[in-house]
Amino acid sequence: MVGYNYRLPNLNAALACAQLEQLNAFVENKRELAKLYQDFFASLNILFIKEPEHARSNYWLSAVIMPDRKIRDEFLKATNEAGVMTRPIWRLMNKLEMYKDCQTDALDNAKWLEDRVVNIPSSVRRQIKGQS
Repeated sequence: MVGYNYRLPNLNAALACAQLEQLNAFVENKRELAKLYQDFFASLNILFIKEPEHARSNYWLSAVIMPDRKIRDEFLKATNEAGVMTRPIWRLMNKLEMYKDCQTDALDNAKWLEDRVVNIPSSVRRQIKGQS
C-alpha cells in the first residue's frame, strides 16, 4: 500500500495561520482590483471576466477575453514587454503530450476560449499608507 505523510510542519502551520488572519482583507483587496480592471477594460471595449449575478467571487484569478487569437497575441506581447506579466489561458488537456491520443469531442467552446482568454495579474496589491 502507498503511504502518505500529511503532517504539517510548524513553520507552514504558522504561515497558514498568519495568512488566514488576513483572508478577508486579501479578498476585499482582490475585489477592489477586479473593479479597477472592469472599469479600465470597459473603456477599451475588452471583456473582463466578472463574477456571475447572485455570486461573490474572491477573484483568485483575473482574466480578459480578446476578440481573436491575433489580438490576444498582440496584447500578450505588448503587456509582457511593458513588464506586466500576462499569459494565455492554460492549454487544453487533450493537447498535452500524455493525453494527445485520448478521445475527445470537438471542443469548439474550449478551443474558442483557448484562443482568446488572457490571465492578467491578480495578486493582492500592496497597500500604500493613506490609500485604499
